[in-house]
Amino acid sequence: MKRLETLSFVEVLERALEAARPIVRSEIVPIGDIAGRVLARPVVARRDLPPFDNSAMDGFAFRASDRGRTLRIVRTIFAGDRPSASLGEGECYRIMTGAPVPPDADTVVPVEACETAGADRVRIPEKIQAGANLRRRGEEIARGETLLHPGKLLGPADAAMLAAQGIGAVEVYDRLRIAVLSTGSELREPWECADEEEVYNANATGIVNWLSSWGFAPTYAGALPDDREGIVEALGRLEGYDVILTTGGVSIGEADYLEEAYEAHGFERIFHGVNVKPGRPTMMGTMGSRFVMAMPGNPLTTLVNLFALALPVLYRLQGVQACHFDPVLARNAEAFPFRSDRSNLVLGRLRSGRFTAVRGNRVGSGMLSPLMEADALAIFDEGAAPPAVGETIRVIPFCALPASRTLRAVNTGEGTENG
Repeated sequence: MKRLETLSFVEVLERALEAARPIVRSEIVPIGDIAGRVLARPVVARRDLPPFDNSAMDGFAFRASDRGRTLRIVRTIFAGDRPSASLGEGECYRIMTGAPVPPDADTVVPVEACETAGADRVRIPEKIQAGANLRRRGEEIARGETLLHPGKLLGPADAAMLAAQGIGAVEVYDRLRIAVLSTGSELREPWECADEEEVYNANATGIVNWLSSWGFAPTYAGALPDDREGIVEALGRLEGYDVILTTGGVSIGEADYLEEAYEAHGFERIFHGVNVKPGRPTMMGTMGSRFVMAMPGNPLTTLVNLFALALPVLYRLQGVQACHFDPVLARNAEAFPFRSDRSNLVLGRLRSGRFTAVRGNRVGSGMLSPLMEADALAIFDEGAAPPAVGETIRVIPFCALPASRTLRAVNTGEGTENG
């Protein structure tokens, strides 16, 4: 008789992350297209940043020893100018933001802090720190310094930094080739007509859209009937993929053939069964060079575990070094129940630092509408008690990306704050 394992949520995530082997294929991509891609090679600074001493604001550049004096303005320096040193005794420059500061000036005072004395003279205040408002060459980045390390999930700020260095393209890992399949003889696609006894395939659409929003490029590979031989044959056609992600057919019912079908292709199980609600039948493993993620068939269960369990593993496979969620702290707004003898994945809304469980955590695994109401997830470890009103808990917003913090993005019931 089939039996599911009862491993903890944290343990199965640890096992899956350890087994995930990042891809090694890479390509050169223009910096305008790198958002959501993962860097494959280190990037070294080609020049100092700033590349020259420059003014942080519109004002006057002068020698700090002339503080408190009325100085003569000898010239105006604009951004893009190439001025030479020319200050005489009792002189200063009018200077614009970003303009180069000549080597004979060491301090900049803002316009609004000065008093003009005629068309070409200005009184410098006494109380200004030497070196103020002067951005020194290389103070942010020095030439030869490593700007970006391999495994970095790239974003707009990284693209801006590369542009500031005159770097127009970088080497990134290829996108994971992810095949998404659903199982179930009762499934019909949204463009088909479904009888009353049939259901539309919501899982695949939800998975493909969510994966795409996270920067992946999944391929929908179809829905499979509950037929062992047919599933075996279909899985054999998926040679060109890095990840096979299926929904349904993974529990221990008589029509759940998925694990047997995977085994026919050399499947090596990492785990099958998690002591968590929802998501107990979830399974992961490897099939040759392909990583297998088998999610339960209930829509809410599938999509919650896609986020909480599959997403960190997918980022690891994609080459991201920091692939653990970094939860935020929030106050629990309303009491809600759950059993403490298992881990619990609780959908909620995060507003102004307060977490409210969707429908008081009274949701069914076959539902979809609670996902539309939620924008965050709270993960409670085994042994954690339901939080009291006002208790501080850890929450993962759905917009969060993996961060280099602890693996245990969960609430353990230890060290939380009441109030």
